[in-house]
Amino acid sequence: MKLPVRVEVNGTTYEEEVDARQLLVHFLRDGLGLTGTHVGCDTSQCGACTILMDGQAVKSCTVLAVQANGSSLRTVEGLARDGELHPIQKGFWDKHGLQCGYCTPGMMMTALHILQHNPNPSKDEIRRDLEGVLCRCTGYQHIVDAVQQAAAEMRGGVRA
Repeated sequence: MKLPVRVEVNGTTYEEEVDARQLLVHFLRDGLGLTGTHVGCDTSQCGACTILMDGQAVKSCTVLAVQANGSSLRTVEGLARDGELHPIQKGFWDKHGLQCGYCTPGMMMTALHILQHNPNPSKDEIRRDLEGVLCRCTGYQHIVDAVQQAAAEMRGGVRA
């Protein structure tokens, strides 16, 4: 059964008909071509598919596309603007916060959620708040450093 869905993704409104059982992660990737949101496990264990839905970090593999109807979504593709990296992206670049890159979109979106709610988190707070996104490569220290750099830059007046 197909159902209508209207969502705003990264500032653009989309109206589509989707299968009632389609996961949001597949709607974003396959329906809208936004492949930055990664499918890691389909069981909400890894967090690679984390996006912001109405300002809240959600694992898009646990949300049906029809549940997002009327929502505002932000994916990793919505971070950079006009060719300029978002402070979170810049932090990951500068501090080597990624290796294979598979978890990176989920880490970045989770970091954005963290910094929107706590503009000056401690290293322990960052570690705690990132625990829902698994990284198998970096050991997290570089990721924590990247989030701290982004926090400092964002507190300096750079956009969120």
